[in-house]
Amino acid sequence: MNGCLPAAAVHPVEDGFGAKTMLADAIIQPRRGRSAPRLGPAAVLAATGPDLGRLRDRLGFGADPGRPLHISRLYTASESFPGLSLAGPMVGAPYAVMVAETLIAWGARSLMFIGWCGAIDATVAIGDLVLATSAFIDEGTSRHYLPAPRASAAASPLALRVADCCAAAQIDVHAGAVWTTDAPYRETPEQVRDYRRRGALAVEMEVSALYTVAAFRRAEAAALLVVSDDLSSLTWAPGFKDPRFARGRDAAAAVVERVCSLPAAD
Repeated sequence: MNGCLPAAAVHPVEDGFGAKTMLADAIIQPRRGRSAPRLGPAAVLAATGPDLGRLRDRLGFGADPGRPLHISRLYTASESFPGLSLAGPMVGAPYAVMVAETLIAWGARSLMFIGWCGAIDATVAIGDLVLATSAFIDEGTSRHYLPAPRASAAASPLALRVADCCAAAQIDVHAGAVWTTDAPYRETPEQVRDYRRRGALAVEMEVSALYTVAAFRRAEAAALLVVSDDLSSLTWAPGFKDPRFARGRDAAAAVVERVCSLPAAD
């Protein structure tokens, strides 16, 4: 090497309100190395270990031992869906984006995220499914991809496919905004009221950043969340042992399987 660095490239990016700016490339870029797999276009991201195991069996990865991906596991050899990959677990916006960036660099163009959320609107109950059509940004990762970001959105075609699969399976789903936070132990009554007034149905920790990075990398992403706990009364009501939560996770896995069964979008 001659010690000379190329001038940083710049990308035009759009914030959640259509304003464009230019962001310079970072020093470290996600790359596919020699030993990295070449992924197919679709990937499923599971936030939690239990859901990763459930989806691994349901999507035909049971015989695939997987490989390390950061501190997660990546599965690429589905017996049911050739070209599909499955990764997880992942918690929090920065780490979820690390995984997403890697998957996109390795070839994935469509990311479906499965996670858990806390209800902040009384219309949403333990075990219900939430299709996050958009996400209010209250995490620190998106601001490194967008200027002064306020919200990010799901890719409409993928979100519509998820909604259609819910309808086909006669599974009820709440479609709407969520609130993404970095600080689950700092969700105050004032914040809950504020984000509820803005239209958020639930709170979680990854979605807005995943939507931001997908848009930045010109990929698509959508998130289907299972309500695990309830903050809508401004007190915390955990539902992790509630039978409705178990049924909701089963329903979410069924929807993912249906989405993966659909022909690839043009």
